[in-house]
Amino acid sequence: MPDHDTLLARVRKLLAKAEDPAVTEAEAESYNTKAAQLIARYGIDQALLAASGATADEITQIMIPLDNPYSRDKAGLLTNIAHPLRCRALLHRLGQSVTAVTVFGFRTDLERAELLYTSLLLQATTQLTRVRPENRVFAGESLAAYRRTWLHGFSGAVYERLRNSEDTAARTHTTTAGNRSAELVIQDRTAMVKQAYDEQYGDLRSAPPRRLSGSGYLDGHSAGERANLNTTGLTGRRRALPVR
Repeated sequence: MPDHDTLLARVRKLLAKAEDPAVTEAEAESYNTKAAQLIARYGIDQALLAASGATADEITQIMIPLDNPYSRDKAGLLTNIAHPLRCRALLHRLGQSVTAVTVFGFRTDLERAELLYTSLLLQATTQLTRVRPENRVFAGESLAAYRRTWLHGFSGAVYERLRNSEDTAARTHTTTAGNRSAELVIQDRTAMVKQAYDEQYGDLRSAPPRRLSGSGYLDGHSAGERANLNTTGLTGRRRALPVR
């Protein structure tokens, strides 16, 4: 199985091909899909290594700061990246803004989540400065409302792509850890993260559902389907938590 640096090199090579203006849209999508599959397979490989005792992979957490504008929508993107990778997200609010998100899970999954978020946020915010509603579906719709729903759609597409890649990787992985399949190892890790999270943050309540108005969802969803699942940059400090 490839190490971290080898994986990133392969992912970057695929994404460079996807960004080549000479390739067709179908070819670009194929390269992007393969990159997502590699990232997912790496996560399964690391889970199996930890389950077999070959490596250590502790449950820990990182805090990622967020800035306005659209801090709540950026938090939504990070949450939609974290959940398919079997991590939990805790939002730190100040008034109507989200100042930071604590992401909780196994160290190798946190690394993947943070790497993906760094790249996808850059892609989303770069496009966000240019997007405009082609047709004002709602009378009096503001540009901010359109952009909020655009980000919501982008995040939703990213969630779907990552979930599908992770599920496929676990289902088709042929390596086992002892007598346990990859799917069983992933189920165990998911349960361990839930138990540790509940012990640390179980008394917190979920925020009520958020209602958005705007016509940008479908445009954002399409952009999320085309987004490169790049993995560059890694920041944040990690603090191991006891798992009892």
